[in-house]
Amino acid sequence: MIEPILQLKDWLPKVFHVHGKDAQIDKKSIDKYGIWFGQHYCEHRFPGKGDTDWREIIQILQEGGYQGDITIEGYHDPIYCGNREQEGQRLALEYLRGCM
Repeated sequence: MIEPILQLKDWLPKVFHVHGKDAQIDKKSIDKYGIWFGQHYCEHRFPGKGDTDWREIIQILQEGGYQGDITIEGYHDPIYCGNREQEGQRLALEYLRGCM
C-alpha cells in the first residue's frame, strides 16, 4: 500500500529503469477486512487498467531528466493474459503514449 508517486519523488535521482506495470486495489474488501484478510486485494494490471496516475509519473520522470524507457510488463493482468497478452501490451503502449 505504498504510494508510488511519493516514492518516485524521493528516489528519482537513482531511477535508471522503469517497469510499466500497474495495480488495481479492491478498496471495498480492504475497508471491510484490512489487507491481511486472506483474500487477494490487489490485481496486477497493465498501465492504464489500474489505479496509478501515469500522467503524473511521466511528468515527474521528465522533469527529473529521466531519458530511459518504460518497459511494459505483462503476464500478470487477469484480463489481458494468455492469447490476449499482445492486446494488453498494445493498449498499455497506446495509453502511456497518451500520457506524454
